[in-house]
Amino acid sequence: MVPTIGLAVGRGTGPELAEAFERVLTALGEASSVPIALTRSPRLYHSYFSLKAEARGTEEVRLLTEQDADHYEQFCRDLARAGTTAVFRTAINAQSLYLVRERLQAVKVDLIADGDTSLLLVRDEAQGFYTGENRHGAGVVHRTMTFSKEITEKVVLAALRQARRHWPGEQVRELVMAYKFHLLDGALGEWVADIGARHGVDIRLAQPDTVNRNLIEHGLPARSVVVGANEWADIMHVVLLDRLGSERQENRCTENIHLHPDVQDLVEYQTVHGSADDLEGLGTVNPTATIRAAAAIAERHAGCAGAIERTENALTFLADQDVRTPDLGGRHSTTEVVAAVVELLEEPDFDGRRAAPVRA
Repeated sequence: MVPTIGLAVGRGTGPELAEAFERVLTALGEASSVPIALTRSPRLYHSYFSLKAEARGTEEVRLLTEQDADHYEQFCRDLARAGTTAVFRTAINAQSLYLVRERLQAVKVDLIADGDTSLLLVRDEAQGFYTGENRHGAGVVHRTMTFSKEITEKVVLAALRQARRHWPGEQVRELVMAYKFHLLDGALGEWVADIGARHGVDIRLAQPDTVNRNLIEHGLPARSVVVGANEWADIMHVVLLDRLGSERQENRCTENIHLHPDVQDLVEYQTVHGSADDLEGLGTVNPTATIRAAAAIAERHAGCAGAIERTENALTFLADQDVRTPDLGGRHSTTEVVAAVVELLEEPDFDGRRAAPVRA
């Protein structure tokens, strides 16, 4: 059976990165003699800036936002129903995206490693300020959101599953939750105490600034699991990548795990960076995160063994040859970098130590 991967494209630099994703995924499939099929969403979803440019007033913004959200949600449901286990999505307007994440109960998962120390960051995308609905008045926007014990427990259990996936055979003894729990009348604390007792894990609820202070003062133990509310984890993700993993967001991809039973086998991959509308059409957007997403999907969802290592070897080799986009101090276009990666992936004997520079 031919593995099928979903592809959803937003405006801005989305079309350029979608092309890069297809080229790299195809090359990895061919290198492993695995044909891979793509199911592409027929809708080109809005970025924030394309939405503002097209819409006339807040009511039209609201309408287009809902249309994008409804379409992408249905696309994900259709993929899951067809047995597809992965979808790559370029950046789209956050308001539409978070409507979908709330409905499909998503968490974002990223393992940030620094030598022998690693942090599993699990971002609660299913509840909190980033979710909810707006009601407009005269010069006022009322935003209503919901927290629930049911969703909180699903997020905690997802974090424990992901910890077992990344650290097989090791027991998670403590899980830290970074939430503004003081604003919820003590309810979150009661829920967390009960959830932890029933599942045999010590859950430490902490204010986000306390988590930040402890990271600065004490660093991390060898294995740490932090569940972050959206309001904290969105900001801190990039900071933690820099501080703990020496990574830039332009180079990083991440996973969104859906917890709703209708789509729970579908994993969404995305770049950490946004739509980069200011680079649209210039051919200079950094494709590294997209290339890594293609490799992760090829290996984990299409049966291309060794795809991640092979791709990392190619990226390292090209960096050593100064084949990189301008944001990394290079002089190569998006297309040139992707072509150079594909050229290496197509070489049967490439192991990361090729002597001659690639053509770019």
